[in-house]
Amino acid sequence: MSFQAYLDTVEDRTGRTPRELLDLARERGLDQPGAKAGDVVAWFKDDYGLGRGHAMAFWHVLTKGPTIAEKHVGTDGTHRDATTELWLDGRATRPVPVG
Repeated sequence: MSFQAYLDTVEDRTGRTPRELLDLARERGLDQPGAKAGDVVAWFKDDYGLGRGHAMAFWHVLTKGPTIAEKHVGTDGTHRDATTELWLDGRATRPVPVG
C-alpha cells in the first residue's frame, strides 16, 4: 500500500482529512519532544480501530512533513506513490489521481 493510500484509508475510517488529524495530534501533544510513534499507534487503535501501518504513515507526516522519498515514486511495487508530495486536504480535493 502506498503512503497516499494509507492516508486515504485513514480519512475513510476516521471521517477526517490527514490535515485535520494533524491538528488533533498537535492538540494531543504528539508533535512535542518525547512523543513516540507508539502514542499515535495507540490513539489510532483506540479511537478509530486502525492498525500500525496506518499509524506509522501518519507518524511520518507528523514528524517529517508530507514529502516522501523519491524511491517510492514511479516504481512498480505495491508501495508506489504518484509524487513525492502527499495530499493532506482530503481525497475529494486532490487535483491528481493516485497512481
